[in-house]
Amino acid sequence: MNADLSVMKLITDASPVVQVVMLLLVLASLLSWTLIFIKSHALHKAKQQAVKFEERFWSGMALNALYDELSQKAEQRTGMERIFYDGFHEYRRASKLETTNTDFSVTDAVQRSMRVAASKEIDSLEQNLTFLATVASTSPYVGLFGTVWGIMNSFLSLGKMQQATLDVVAPGIAEALIATAIGLFAAIPALMAYNRFSDQVERLAVSYENFREEFTALLERHMATQRSKS
Repeated sequence: MNADLSVMKLITDASPVVQVVMLLLVLASLLSWTLIFIKSHALHKAKQQAVKFEERFWSGMALNALYDELSQKAEQRTGMERIFYDGFHEYRRASKLETTNTDFSVTDAVQRSMRVAASKEIDSLEQNLTFLATVASTSPYVGLFGTVWGIMNSFLSLGKMQQATLDVVAPGIAEALIATAIGLFAAIPALMAYNRFSDQVERLAVSYENFREEFTALLERHMATQRSKS
């Protein structure tokens, strides 16, 4: 309890500039933790949705039936659902054209449509990750600025005294060092979360790309079968 009170006293006794630095770092830390919880939930949901949709896609269900089911979905389609829906929608549209379309041009159109959908999904998953990177990279320096400012004020005050002792200098240096501690407290979780989320987004991007390739191959086999029957 005494340690907590002494820390609080050092914070309240710090210079206004150091207090502002501490406040900014605390706000950055709170925003980081809020974003960490939100992003963790969003990525976990995206991963679950991808696994669930892949199981449904490869269960043998007719593609037309799956497309019709997604077209009637009330909530917004996300992840692989969106990639499949946009790709199959483009496939059905391109297949109805009676122009000079070839199987390659239809496949190319489907690939472009799915690539755009996947890019939008990845962009949505990466949203606000730069904030975590910014907090992780700048917080230690902001805290260091508060520490340097506090120590500078301590030595300036020390120069005005006739007798300098450790008891006089220690409180000023201690309150200044708290800024660095708060900066590290804000930076370390943000850095760890950024690295983890970046890895998860990258894994989802790879799974989306693999699904696009597998779905395209499936459509090519379907078009080849249709051509052989005609």
